[in-house]
Amino acid sequence: MDSSLTPDELRAPPLPLSSSYARLPEHFYARLRPTPVARPRLIKLNAALALELGLELDTADDAALAALFAGNVLPAGAEPIAMAYAGHQFGHFVPQLGDGRAILLGELQDRAGVRRDLQLKGSGRTPYSRGGDGRAALGPVLREYLISEALHALTVPATRALAAVVSGEQVFRDRPLPGAVFTRVAASHIRVGTFQFFAAREDVAATQRLADYVIDRHYPEAREAQRPILALLDSVTARQAALVAAWMQLGFIHGVMNTDNMAVSGESIDFGPCAFMDEYDPETVFSSIDHAGRYAYANQPRAAQWNLARFAETLLPILDPDPQAALALASEVIVRFAALYSRHWLEGMGRKLGLASAAEGDRALIQSLLDAMHRNRADFTLTFRRLCDVGEVPGAEERMAALFANPTECREWLLEWQARVAGEPGGPGARAAAMRQVNPAVIPRNHRVAQAIDAAVEGGDFSPFSELLAVLTQPFELSATQAAYADPPRPDERVLQTFCGT
Repeated sequence: MDSSLTPDELRAPPLPLSSSYARLPEHFYARLRPTPVARPRLIKLNAALALELGLELDTADDAALAALFAGNVLPAGAEPIAMAYAGHQFGHFVPQLGDGRAILLGELQDRAGVRRDLQLKGSGRTPYSRGGDGRAALGPVLREYLISEALHALTVPATRALAAVVSGEQVFRDRPLPGAVFTRVAASHIRVGTFQFFAAREDVAATQRLADYVIDRHYPEAREAQRPILALLDSVTARQAALVAAWMQLGFIHGVMNTDNMAVSGESIDFGPCAFMDEYDPETVFSSIDHAGRYAYANQPRAAQWNLARFAETLLPILDPDPQAALALASEVIVRFAALYSRHWLEGMGRKLGLASAAEGDRALIQSLLDAMHRNRADFTLTFRRLCDVGEVPGAEERMAALFANPTECREWLLEWQARVAGEPGGPGARAAAMRQVNPAVIPRNHRVAQAIDAAVEGGDFSPFSELLAVLTQPFELSATQAAYADPPRPDERVLQTFCGT
């Protein structure tokens, strides 16, 4: 079947969509249809996620799927909308942002009964495009597909990739590029910036309505609290503390932690200039637009707390009628973020070191390893993965030490670590097995992602993308034939900058 057939000639595969967000007041969004593309062609369908969502797409051919996931045809029940939101971008407040190149088709209930958004990115101009074309280039679509699915496989909460299609059209950035449309699945697309949109307009009724919606959808237990809005703030804060700690434990750098890129559901969202570090350096920045390092690796916990403080500000008018009381209640929660994050980070890093129980001195032991890694330009992921083998695999100590410019520093640290784990329950085999469940063998190395994108964009070859995706969906296991995916980049392969898709 020709994927360029008109909407009247193609029927969308059935999707059991509903639209609870579209039941909110009209000024929460703009109603519009996706702008059709010329010649959509399916790149990838995430069959496992489709099954999880209860979608029966087996009988649909690639042409019908391409038309659906390009937005050329709409499934029954879709009420497409572009969501309104504001946001602080690199610390500067912009009162109106919104979905400038994304359209929410509706919501699905997955097989577990959880409501999840279905959104198209790159689906054309909206009232929030601010002069942009509303389209997406192929490279950023492939990057988001790879990174979001990798984070999910690494057990980090993240939006998911359901499908990607090429549009058959060009988009113009620094040069003409092939266009694409990405289908994203999320717990919801409500952001801190969504609350800021209404707070900036002093629309207290809308803020209350949005808060009630978020409580009902994401935090129903907050409804039973004495102060539901305070419970909402507390719950969002707790999820963000756990999320950022998980990023830090994997060397992940989001790159653009603006308030419009913080989902109140606690999922990682919006993968533009994101990257995983190779050599450990807490000041690592990849984003080409982060000139001052605001969102450098080590600054991510601080940035998250700052964003949560902005979220708290939007809730003050509905938190307590007394402004001073509201401020005191909110401040207590925001201050608590640091302790929550610290606990999650320490527990997670302890698991990476194979520590089954907590002991005094663990933080110092972890930090001394990180400091030695920094001084010696050791690869973050490989250091922890090779540590898994120490005590179980002959020669593992030297393989780990070889990652350090001065191997003696690694050997000296290993003596401290071995003394610490000597009193832990279980033997080296059980400890190594547990460590291999939290220390991945492979991550989306920047050079590998770049190679996959270049092959697709420059040569129309999607096989490197598909092969890399297959490896990233099983990050804790690596066969002998896949071993090269674990390697850090050669000097000529290093990627020093990443770029925003817009």
